[in-house]
Amino acid sequence: MNRIYPILFQPNLHTVVWGGDRLCPYKGLPSRQEPIGESWEVSAVPSSTNIISNGPLAGKDLISAISEDPVKILGKSVAEKYDNKLPLLVKFIDAKRDLSIQVHPNDEMAQRVHGKSGKSEMWYIIDAEPGSFLYAGFKTTISEYEYKKRIADGTITDVLARHEVKSGDVFYLPAGRVHAICSGILLAEVQQSSDLTYRIFDYNRPGLDGKPRELHTELAAQALDFHVESEYRTIYKEDGNRANLVIDSPYFSVRVTDMTSTFHRNLTKYDSFIISMCIKGDCKIVVRSTGDEIILHEGNSCLIPAAIADYDVVPLTGASKILDAFIDNKNRSLPHRITRFLHLSN
Repeated sequence: MNRIYPILFQPNLHTVVWGGDRLCPYKGLPSRQEPIGESWEVSAVPSSTNIISNGPLAGKDLISAISEDPVKILGKSVAEKYDNKLPLLVKFIDAKRDLSIQVHPNDEMAQRVHGKSGKSEMWYIIDAEPGSFLYAGFKTTISEYEYKKRIADGTITDVLARHEVKSGDVFYLPAGRVHAICSGILLAEVQQSSDLTYRIFDYNRPGLDGKPRELHTELAAQALDFHVESEYRTIYKEDGNRANLVIDSPYFSVRVTDMTSTFHRNLTKYDSFIISMCIKGDCKIVVRSTGDEIILHEGNSCLIPAAIADYDVVPLTGASKILDAFIDNKNRSLPHRITRFLHLSN
């Protein structure tokens, strides 16, 4: 195998009070007794970076591997823009219980207060039990005074927009939008590479240590966008055997491909790494320039370096569904910039 190749990772599972028991079987791992809520699939966050499991880089952490050859792995444009750092973090999330009501700061606030990047993110619903729902955005305009009052009396969810969900639903959550995943939902998350979360309300429940989890009422008040949108769900086409555009935000682009035959992906024009999350069905990824190949199992993810972003995806189980996340460094047309601005401001 060449020095630059599709990179796989060791499991990076996180135990949380609201977690469940679906991620291990979904990823083909032995079951665990503790509640697993998150699988950090591709992470270069220093507090929980992934360890590479295949090829010449096996055993290295992702941050170290990128530092050895940032241009070939990240892409020249990405390496320059993000100071040789991976700008995305992707996860699988299993919510057996409701997550806290929360919000993330934007880049300006996160840098000013914490010296970090902000966090905008998106959710792709993989599976949802009947009647499952999530919160995204406000359904009615409220003031900061009312926000604090409703936190104190436990009625904050009364003013949140509640959305029943099913497999394939997508939500884009720009920094500042209040949100919460609720019970019965398994999803894929793509986000800026940041671990900043302001917890607004946590149903007065104890954490794994038996103590109430910390709330960040004042910081959240500064971060929140109280503007009410007419629609919070992302509408997109999902045609078979094509890479369907799902999200094109200032921070990441996401495509979903549901394929029944070999599918060619040439993303070299974007000058970006690609993170591929296998949502359904095992597949094989074959690099055209080198012949290197990997098996990507359902519930697992890989990082494809920018230098080899011309490859085939071969379904191995009849059909496969792949979610790709990358940085779009190509399209700088005026309509595209306007669309990105609207994603940023909404």
